[in-house]
Amino acid sequence: MFFIDTLAVEGLGNRSYLAGGAHTAVVVDPPRDIDQVLAVAARRGVRISHVVETHIHNDYVTGGLHLARVTGAAYLVPAAARVAFARTPVYDGDTVTVDEGITLRALATPGHTPHHTSYVLEEHDTVVAAFTGGSLLIGTVGRPDLVEPRLTEELARAQHASAHRLAAELPDETEVLPTHGFGSFCSSAQADGDATTIGKEKAGNDALVQDVDTFVASLLAGLEDVPAYYAHMGPTNAAGPTPIDLTPPAVADSADIAARLAAGEWVVDLRNRIAFAAGHVAGSFNFEADGKIATYLAWMIPWGKPVTLLAESPEQLAKAQRELARVGIDRPAAAATGDPAAWIPAGGELRGFPRATFADLAAQDPYEHRIVLDVRRDSERAEGWIKGSVHIPIHLLHKRLAAVPAGAVWVHCAGGMRAGIAASLLDAAGREVVAVDDSFEAARSVGLELVTDSASHSGSGN
Repeated sequence: MFFIDTLAVEGLGNRSYLAGGAHTAVVVDPPRDIDQVLAVAARRGVRISHVVETHIHNDYVTGGLHLARVTGAAYLVPAAARVAFARTPVYDGDTVTVDEGITLRALATPGHTPHHTSYVLEEHDTVVAAFTGGSLLIGTVGRPDLVEPRLTEELARAQHASAHRLAAELPDETEVLPTHGFGSFCSSAQADGDATTIGKEKAGNDALVQDVDTFVASLLAGLEDVPAYYAHMGPTNAAGPTPIDLTPPAVADSADIAARLAAGEWVVDLRNRIAFAAGHVAGSFNFEADGKIATYLAWMIPWGKPVTLLAESPEQLAKAQRELARVGIDRPAAAATGDPAAWIPAGGELRGFPRATFADLAAQDPYEHRIVLDVRRDSERAEGWIKGSVHIPIHLLHKRLAAVPAGAVWVHCAGGMRAGIAASLLDAAGREVVAVDDSFEAARSVGLELVTDSASHSGSGN
């Protein structure tokens, strides 16, 4: 009897899978921290015989090569992918035996990348599931613009064709198990639900219900900015990533922290935004350990710049270090844990800034000079924004701080986490800032005027 275990990498919005039988199993698209994969295999009591990649990933560093070497498993990578290491090249139609009666069949599904390959799991010649990587996702498909801009439309058309191939060749009851779509920016939209089948996708996935021209036009129109760190993931994975190193970083005292700030390095406070606003090291930035730290810190930090992490506990530090290593921020320059008062020189003071709600913003004197800064993405902004607000998406703010007009800045996003990041950047730059820690849904109910007129949007600083 076959089994399929799902390993969710929630910080990155991805999934990996362990599938097999009584004795051996295959791992699909493993994360860089392979210890969790090995732990699941150990609990199952199975040997990992194969490790497969659906494609060369653009959003995280794979653990596939390391996992294959550690376990002695065959490492299957699409043949057309250009890589600098030895692997078993996979061609369309190739089949491997995973366990007795359980096989894995390769199905070429280009679109997310030119070489993208899905894998069909069969038990005694009956299809049971398809690992679709960045091809057919839950209610959507993987984005086609991560390889080369000149190939984007061609790959979008390939996505349409690949979705139709999967729908035509697989039974309706086939479980669809994608890698992307659960928060990853590799997805052209976020998953609509948690599970799906080929039959369900036939009924509602745009790639399967729209003609190719309509689908491509809609897909391309909806694409948003690509996280900056993606530019480094593909080359790292093609070269063959080094094994992950999660040993604790060097310990930083208050003098070390001050020296690193003076040198222009990034000092990142991992505590929640409430604690950070109440008191933090001047010049530090707030990326919550429980937020999407890997995505947003890797997106915003100049690549290769040393980063020092400040955490309230060793456990919080270890979690963040693991998440950052998944996207190639391998070794923090230093770290400190414990009481924030110990992170500043004796006699110094922690900085702070106020937090507020949209009701607080609505209650402000309209004639008082203040700036409302919206750091949401373009697609969020398009659904409505506070009249007169300035728009700089969070991932651009660190490069455009000078574009924020003078005055006290009330910064908001859709829920509070990104506003916390933005407030920390502005505070570090010496600006007077108020972090609006509230759901944007509240903005309309408290009387703030929202607009959606594209003409009003044209001068937003987008």
